[in-house]
Amino acid sequence: MILVLGKGTTREEIERLKEILRSEGHMVKEIGGVEERVLGIVGKNYREGAYYESLPGVEKAVPVSKPYKLVSRELQPAASVIKVGDVAIGGDRLVVIAGPCGVEGRTATLEIARIVRRHGAVLFRGGAFKPRTSPYAFQGMGEEGLKILREVREETGLGIVTEMTSPGQADLMMKYVDVVQIGARNMQNFELLKSVGRIGKPVLLKRGLSATIEEWLMSAEYILSEGNDQVILCERGIRTFERYTRNTLDLTAVPVIKKLTHLPIIVDPSHATGIREKVSPMARAAIAAGADGLIIEVHTDPDKALSDGPQSLYPEQFEQLMRDLYVIAPVVGKQVDYAYLDKAAVMKPRTGGNKAPATVVYSGVPGSFSHKACLQFFGSEVPLNNCSSFKEVFDLVDSEQAAFGVVPVENSLTGSIHENYDLLLEYDLKIAGEVTLRIKHNLMGLSSARIEELERVYSHPQAFQQCREYLEQNPGWDLIACKDTASAIQRVKESGDPKEAAIGEGAEPISGMAVLKEGIETNPRNFTRFVVISRNGSLPGPNNKSSIIYSVSDKPGALFETLRIFAANDINIVKLESRPIHSRPWEYMFYVDLETDIAEEHNKRIMNELMEKTEFFKFLGSYNKGAQENR
Repeated sequence: MILVLGKGTTREEIERLKEILRSEGHMVKEIGGVEERVLGIVGKNYREGAYYESLPGVEKAVPVSKPYKLVSRELQPAASVIKVGDVAIGGDRLVVIAGPCGVEGRTATLEIARIVRRHGAVLFRGGAFKPRTSPYAFQGMGEEGLKILREVREETGLGIVTEMTSPGQADLMMKYVDVVQIGARNMQNFELLKSVGRIGKPVLLKRGLSATIEEWLMSAEYILSEGNDQVILCERGIRTFERYTRNTLDLTAVPVIKKLTHLPIIVDPSHATGIREKVSPMARAAIAAGADGLIIEVHTDPDKALSDGPQSLYPEQFEQLMRDLYVIAPVVGKQVDYAYLDKAAVMKPRTGGNKAPATVVYSGVPGSFSHKACLQFFGSEVPLNNCSSFKEVFDLVDSEQAAFGVVPVENSLTGSIHENYDLLLEYDLKIAGEVTLRIKHNLMGLSSARIEELERVYSHPQAFQQCREYLEQNPGWDLIACKDTASAIQRVKESGDPKEAAIGEGAEPISGMAVLKEGIETNPRNFTRFVVISRNGSLPGPNNKSSIIYSVSDKPGALFETLRIFAANDINIVKLESRPIHSRPWEYMFYVDLETDIAEEHNKRIMNELMEKTEFFKFLGSYNKGAQENR
């Protein structure tokens, strides 16, 4: 049952209402909302809706139609994000869990852990208890295997995911494990589900061999009904008549699950296919389908693996898969973050002493593309503050009121954001990282709006440029500029005028608003590159990109002499753009991005050569562009 509370209900009245409901045997979940407060209740002794509407503070009682209550989107419309240490599953960054099928020994396990972490895995999988079809097959190392997994966590920082096969293992799970996995064969082992529900640790619940989606969600309901809402669903293939693969990977489950439940879903292409060559294609397809992450089996010597060797990737295959995912992820609004764990380690200690607070600032409002870039680069745990202009972002970072700032610098369709390039020249700040977002624009209006009746459209000027072809089809619309797309949507929502619309992302459901037309950008290959600026702070990971600014003398061949230095040292230029020098008409600064860490010791000679050939030279920073050539 969903109880919609009256707008004037006080916190004290809500708490009293919760006490009444709990005394009647109901589980109560408070659901956050912008415009209305909602309580979700689950229990065995439901009464008629009229009874709940008679309780103080309750405006309306709405039954949940699904047999699974706690996991249903009806009860909780917003997607759940499950935290495992510093890792968020279900957020804007893809989560890849990797490792061997089973823990086979200390040396091999640690070696695999180092490899998968280096290439972007953020959690480590490995079975200490292995339920096998044959009683003579390798059954796992038991607690000795768990001790090895604990050592993996201590050395690499990777959280541990391992399978629990019996309620009697609960104490061992509490002692050694970060995520408890329930395997496919145990999906409907209800006593085991109740046990992990009581443990309270995050649970990875695999779909049963022949389970329907409803049966799978009902199994999740068992865990949530015991008070543990930290459940991650895992699609690992189902048993069908087809024998060319070990199982049949049901990728349709991903969008179905996304619609039915708020729980995150990851995909296991290793068990789904059982064939090494099929794992990477299905992993790529899973991310394209909208999965929040993957669980991949990796082994340094699969031919000698004690379990599931034929489906385990070699390290170089895993590396290539991660590079592929790095490219695919932005298309579906996600990121592969190779420095995920390292960033978290760097940001935490900044809160102490006299160092700058671990705050990140951006221009715009929550929900804007700049805000999303912050979330994808830093995650949701770092404090994010918004401000009114790009210059204010630079001011706050320069004065050390913020540790980092995130600003857009170029768009793949409309080119550079010149204001921010000028600010990079003006301020003594460094570029510490970058993130690229796919920009997908939707025409957003009130639920009652009709495209043919629109008169005014609000958005950022660059959004108008990026949607030029669609807007030219509607010449009668007045185009009104706003500081960003999120504030444009908010303006239309507050106006209540069905003749107004806004251009923005509209990725998350907005109360009272509707997508009138999806994907109106002229070119779907529309990406914006954001850079992370910092005064003192640097970010971890090997750097493979550098940005510099310089000017040359006004004589023939002066620019060529600088470019020849890059060519002679086999350095690729990925961006070269001129900008006017404001105090000197018809003279220009050159902004250059290079695929190398020009600040490295062995590149200092190149830096010195450039300084000799230029009249002005400024080093903007070396940072990691994400792709892993240097790893």
